[in-house]
Amino acid sequence: MDPIDGSLPGGDGSADALDRSGDTRRVAHPLPEPAMPELATDAVLRPARTGNAFEDALERLLQAVKLGVFRQGDRLPPSRDLAARLAVSRVTLREALHALEKAGYLELRRGRSGGAFVTHHPSSGNGEPLRTRAAELDDVLVHREAVEVGAAAAAARVPLTAVQSGYLRRRADDVAEASLAEYRQADSRLHLAVAELTGSATLVAAVADARMRICDLLDRIPLLEPNLVHSTRQHADIVAAVLTGDPDAAARHMRDHLAGTAALLRGFLG
Repeated sequence: MDPIDGSLPGGDGSADALDRSGDTRRVAHPLPEPAMPELATDAVLRPARTGNAFEDALERLLQAVKLGVFRQGDRLPPSRDLAARLAVSRVTLREALHALEKAGYLELRRGRSGGAFVTHHPSSGNGEPLRTRAAELDDVLVHREAVEVGAAAAAARVPLTAVQSGYLRRRADDVAEASLAEYRQADSRLHLAVAELTGSATLVAAVADARMRICDLLDRIPLLEPNLVHSTRQHADIVAAVLTGDPDAAARHMRDHLAGTAALLRGFLG
């Protein structure tokens, strides 16, 4: 048996049950809690962009793991679903998964309860900082501000259900309660949740790409306790603005939040 063909927990594993093609899920409907993360999952596990199928599949899977869409101990969807989502062959997917196993990101288990399990533990960001070209840093920061400020404003314009509001609050609570090792993944999940509430799969994908680029830079600098306390307060302001339907305040608070991260990155890496 293919070790990555285990079915999803709680699902029947059928192609029909897992089909997401053409599904742009609008979150105006009261979805149950387990369904809320699907936009983020679809955003990162989307078809390859270039003709380099192996490299693109590897990038998408790494993005899903590094952003915490799938966390340590989680089982990835079965290979037939992953291959369809990424628009690659099963052979290419298998090569990518085995490469990630060798790199320490996954464990491939055989048998009926087998599958591809995430083993990657997020970095606490306490390594030596590396210098980054100013042009590269500015490009990442400008792109992130344009995408995430817009996402916050758009989310605040959506009339949220109780399920959606609770989902956003839980994501904020997760960040506030996260350990240093878990912080950046929890932070990414909160920012992705804001984008998910807009109902735009394209916007969620853009935020996921921006988060991946910023996380690569954040992993080069230390996590500072005072900054995390400040960020938690800013997260609370962003969430409150989204929940009360104030697009201007949501955009302003998100912009202030991103400016703090930009200052740290320019200080350490610029």
